[in-house]
Amino acid sequence: MKASQIDKFYFHDVDTPPKKFDRRDFIKNLGGGIFIVFSLSQMAFAKGFKYAQEDDLPEFNAFLRIKEDGRVDCYSGKIEMGQGINTSLAQALADELEVDVHQVDMIMGDTDLCPYDDGTWGSMTTRFHDPLIRAAAAEAREVLKKLASEKLEIPVEQLKATNGMIVAKSDDNKSISYAELTKGQKIVQAVSQKPILKKADQLNVVGNSFNRFDSVKKVTGAALYSADIRLPGLMFARILRPPAHGAKMVSVNTSAAEAMEGVKLLREEDFIAVLHASPEKAEKAVAAIKADWEVLSSKADNESIFEHILKTADSSRIRHENGDLETGRKESDLIFEHEYHDGYKAHASIETHVATAVYENGKVTLWASSQTPFGTRREVSEKLGLSLENVHLKQIFLGGGFGGKIYNRQAVEAARIAKMVEGTPVQLMWTRQEEFMYDMFRPAAVIKVNSGITKEGIIKYWDFNIYCAGDRGTDLFYGVSHHRTITLDGDGIHPFGTGAWRAPGNNTNTFARECQIDIMAHKIGMDPLEFRLKNMNNQRAINSLKIAADKFGWSKTKPPKGIGRGIAVGVDAGTLVTIIVEVTVDEKTGEVKVKRAVVGQDMGQVINPEGTKIQAEGCVNMGLGYSLTEDIEFDWGEVKSNNFGNYKIPLFSHIPESIETVWVDAMDEPPQGGGEPAIICMGGAVANAIFEACGARVFRLPVTPERILAALK
Repeated sequence: MKASQIDKFYFHDVDTPPKKFDRRDFIKNLGGGIFIVFSLSQMAFAKGFKYAQEDDLPEFNAFLRIKEDGRVDCYSGKIEMGQGINTSLAQALADELEVDVHQVDMIMGDTDLCPYDDGTWGSMTTRFHDPLIRAAAAEAREVLKKLASEKLEIPVEQLKATNGMIVAKSDDNKSISYAELTKGQKIVQAVSQKPILKKADQLNVVGNSFNRFDSVKKVTGAALYSADIRLPGLMFARILRPPAHGAKMVSVNTSAAEAMEGVKLLREEDFIAVLHASPEKAEKAVAAIKADWEVLSSKADNESIFEHILKTADSSRIRHENGDLETGRKESDLIFEHEYHDGYKAHASIETHVATAVYENGKVTLWASSQTPFGTRREVSEKLGLSLENVHLKQIFLGGGFGGKIYNRQAVEAARIAKMVEGTPVQLMWTRQEEFMYDMFRPAAVIKVNSGITKEGIIKYWDFNIYCAGDRGTDLFYGVSHHRTITLDGDGIHPFGTGAWRAPGNNTNTFARECQIDIMAHKIGMDPLEFRLKNMNNQRAINSLKIAADKFGWSKTKPPKGIGRGIAVGVDAGTLVTIIVEVTVDEKTGEVKVKRAVVGQDMGQVINPEGTKIQAEGCVNMGLGYSLTEDIEFDWGEVKSNNFGNYKIPLFSHIPESIETVWVDAMDEPPQGGGEPAIICMGGAVANAIFEACGARVFRLPVTPERILAALK
């Protein structure tokens, strides 16, 4: 990936508004009801976006419809991949519109039904989509009151909305339902000014816990994913793959595959695919193809990649700067210089990339496991030479994404094959090996940190140099007079694709920063909690640290040898977060067990407390992987990690016995991100806890038993 592309994923994915696309008439084919459309360009009250010109934004980003039966449809280009927004968005809408939350239906990510959306990433939905939906619901409420005023012959100011009804404030018997008001109507209205939204003490649905509305479908197996689509005449596809990235085909013999009964072989230059009505037989057919490849010579492997990065990342940019570094060094009594390494990480979703496609009459219809349905539509349209209107991605659940399903090569491949066999439905499900081969990995990175403190423990000097991780999460919440943060990147550094991985780059940056903070605290014999509080200048960071420490029961008294506690504080997606863990370390084997984790967050208004807990717990558990076990093994273009036998994600036995989540009561504040923040702190917290337990300071993720034993020596 080029430096300019890296820039996109690491520096702008969280706070950049969508690009403009031509407006399509999403409403004309729907039935009656009241439609409220809303756009980011009209909604300056949705805090957080750095607005460009209004013309750079779509005419509308989502809309809601109150149907003639009183149910409410909310159409959004966002997708549901396990984060629970199909529940939390419905809660926000129901509260403002005064309907039962179970009367709300979320229609998401269907490119023929929903307005354009850039994609679901960066914990942006709750922060930027939620206020728009609330505003539309509040607008709809006022439209309904005006209609009711005419029907009931009562002034609008004397009416109230409650439980799907408009009721006279002075007489509950004078009322009319939303269904009655919408019958025979087709009213389309845009939200053009800031509506009056409910205050925190007026909320009845937001702030209450709900089980996810898709949970029963998922635990009973009724939920449909891309691989569950079964169309008449469906054929399963497999594609001939090279042994390594950059390999070129020298020769190929497909005769054995073509001789197999029921196999259809397709070829366009070096693109070779086989089809069969049985996925197992399609697998055997592609295995029967004999091909010779020319593989590129190796420039680096998983051990030498860090030296390679330091040599080739030659494009630098200052991200944050204040004071004078040389002055900071002189004012410091102690100087610390350390280098931190982090290897490539896979997204490792349990569902691999899948797409089911059918091409008929010049139009392709897809069910694809995609975080970016509209971006995928555009890519398919360009690759197949079709207009956007002739590419349709339908709503489907995703079995995990974590940033990996922003990229949808499998959808393009499935659509390409479907076009080659017009009229025949095709399903392409990547194998686990293909998933590792073509994953857009979290990039390997190096962080060089130089810092200095006084004897009293005041940080005076901070020089943070980031190679290939971007600057996400590097806004300092420690008060340092003299500091600088630089990012360094370049072209051709990585041997394969890299991209966004749950809070891109922030996991690496937080690991390096919070380990450096811990090292300085331990050097002068100061409690790590006290040291952080002494240097913090951000009240929300202080809030998150204090509530986590209180919940954990932090004490200055150190635990017995072999047991350690670790703190890490971070910022992501508008949320300030602290994780404190307790670990045990076997000094003979280097084995680590995380026994307990506490997550403390200052995250603004919490819409669904149960959903917030689930997301934090998921971050802790997924974070165990990159902290302790997950590391891509490779030799330049050859990805050697190809299954869960040699790429170890957390097992049930690795999960902490206790995961507790607490948050600051800030219901009057705008909601902030909850899907990514907690994961950024796991690496630093675990590494710091390991140091307290046994004295091993490991500067590379994951912190494996071998690296612990080496550090102890």
